[in-house]
Amino acid sequence: MAKLQKPKFAFMGGKLRPWDEAVLHIGCEAVMRSLNVFEGVKGYWQPDGRFGIVMLKRHYDRLQRSARLLRLPWDQMYEQYKHAVDELIAALVESERDMWARTTLFAIEGHWGEGNVADLVVTAFHQEKAIPSPINLGVSTWQRSGDLALPSRIKTGTNYQVARLARMEGRDRCCQEMVLMNQWGRVAETTGACILMVREGVVYTPPATEGALESITLDIVEALALSMGMRFVKRPIDRTELLIADELAICGTLAEVTLVESIEGQQLTGKSSLLSTLQTRYFEAVRGTKPHPCVELSYVPVKKISSGAGS
Repeated sequence: MAKLQKPKFAFMGGKLRPWDEAVLHIGCEAVMRSLNVFEGVKGYWQPDGRFGIVMLKRHYDRLQRSARLLRLPWDQMYEQYKHAVDELIAALVESERDMWARTTLFAIEGHWGEGNVADLVVTAFHQEKAIPSPINLGVSTWQRSGDLALPSRIKTGTNYQVARLARMEGRDRCCQEMVLMNQWGRVAETTGACILMVREGVVYTPPATEGALESITLDIVEALALSMGMRFVKRPIDRTELLIADELAICGTLAEVTLVESIEGQQLTGKSSLLSTLQTRYFEAVRGTKPHPCVELSYVPVKKISSGAGS
């Protein structure tokens, strides 16, 4: 089991504070009802020694949309949001590792939607530069909730309760990730990422209307695929299609692009290498070794390191 990181600092209440002091009151709605919205953002060292965060403005915009849907008041401008992320990462960053940050908007005051006050809390964790290893994928007995229950369009901690149950189910089956089906019995997404499937030379993924998050990383992957001449189609996917797929992968900010080696205990056919090619191209783009216009980077003001950092 991976050891949980304990960073020196978190950003909370408008300033950096020691990790152990970044606490919420037991009576606040964020604790009592898991009332929060969040975004995960990933930063990579670039070949020129700069540290670039991928699609930070897009993540800010999606966080605003989630907050609006949960009626959480938040009037912070993008520049303030970026400053909070930059300040924390600059305090924690290491030259040999990339970083993933979670920007969470907690409801710290209010009751049943009245008198709401929200606070942005930023936590950040180091990530190794290695390409993710292929995983075993399973199909969960747990189900993604519908748009009239817990909408997947809202990136809230509440939506990850079913993901927690599915992950525990998968651990018992030696699966590192699990697919969640939607209310119609079709594929929604995995517990923490979107799913990519190749059949007969075409890359498929479920649309947001099937219960998948409106994924920023998926948009990058789609743009990369199209620029490489691949067919990329968003459409509903049946469970049985996963079992006969030529190739599978998952994609998300934290998952990046991770290949799947087995589904429900069955090895994939190995008839396709499209997703393997896309994985390589994705890391070239986000690490800046082969930039692509679909990948927007915002740079953290940290001291530059040697040109070998992005290797």
